[in-house]
Amino acid sequence: MKKFLIILLTAIILVLGGFFILNLFFGFTDSQTNEKETVQSVSSETKETTTASSEEFDSVQDTLKKMTLEEKVGQLFFVRVPEANQVEDIATYHLGGYVLFGRDMENETKESLTDKIKSYQDASKIPLLIGSDEEGGTVTRVSQNPNLVAAPFASPQALYAAGGFAAIKSDTLNKAKILHEFGINTGLFPIADVATDPNAFIYDRTIGLDEAGTSEYVTTVVKALAAEKSGSTLKHFPGYGNNRDSHVEIVRDTRSLKELRHTDFKPFKAGIKAGADSVLVSHNIVDSLDQTKPASISKPVHDVLRNELGFKGVIMTDDMDMAGLADFISQADAGLAALQAGNDLIMSSSYQVQIPRILSAIKAGEYSEEELDNAVTRVLTWKKELGLLQ
Repeated sequence: MKKFLIILLTAIILVLGGFFILNLFFGFTDSQTNEKETVQSVSSETKETTTASSEEFDSVQDTLKKMTLEEKVGQLFFVRVPEANQVEDIATYHLGGYVLFGRDMENETKESLTDKIKSYQDASKIPLLIGSDEEGGTVTRVSQNPNLVAAPFASPQALYAAGGFAAIKSDTLNKAKILHEFGINTGLFPIADVATDPNAFIYDRTIGLDEAGTSEYVTTVVKALAAEKSGSTLKHFPGYGNNRDSHVEIVRDTRSLKELRHTDFKPFKAGIKAGADSVLVSHNIVDSLDQTKPASISKPVHDVLRNELGFKGVIMTDDMDMAGLADFISQADAGLAALQAGNDLIMSSSYQVQIPRILSAIKAGEYSEEELDNAVTRVLTWKKELGLLQ
């Protein structure tokens, strides 16, 4: 009897041990399978994201490869709509975009303005950037005409006083939708300048807060514009401060680099982190970065924006007709100087003389085709992200 019990107990132990081993084996196998499936799923998602990004890059590169030298140079010009030959010049100079001013809005109805902008797009082989300064308050184009917008766009300070950043966000979303209705794909805002003196030239165009408040304002606007696929432009790097008006004179900023980093750079950093599409560079001479040239044509200034602040998007000049630049360098040479400094877009009315000068410079080796292609790639990528390039 005792021997029988020992045999029975041994058999039970062997059976239980077998079950344990089988469960351990198959459980491990299942775990490996699940892990493998999870890895494959993550790899698949990563592959899809990478593929989408690659396809977008390929579409830009495909467009670039098909472009002539003249077409590439033309893409770098974001110009004020000329008074004559508006449609003809788009094709003749292969322009990258048009900036509308007050005169372009006068006597227009919603239908006529929409049709006019459409005629510009129809004339262009590559879709145009269509811009208009729509900061609100003292700087607005489209809302100056009551036939186009019921009431002028309010200034950032008025909006903030009325409803804080919630009002800023709501206004930005509404503004972007209105601009889209006309075919305007970038409003050339927000103002990222920190100005603390109410008597300063730029103060009324700013949010009127310190660097922290200005950073939050910029972040709010950039994200709202991105939600509507409307272009954002941070103005006016490296920061206007309380300086004088470079529209009417050459302005020299004597502040230290330490002060600029502590105050003025911060809203630009915030905007870049939020995904800003472009940065507009002022014509102020900033002594701590470059004592010899206005910021818009200064390579050290652009190097700071690219390397220190890590901006990868489109850099553009302020309007080249402003005295801060026009009194410093000839219009014929200004376009080339802007590209050599590191700009991707030239905001100008003198493209008829600047484009031939740049083409000659490329052939002479003063500006490389590699630099040209890099700039055009950034411009085309912006157009792609705005839904202009299919």
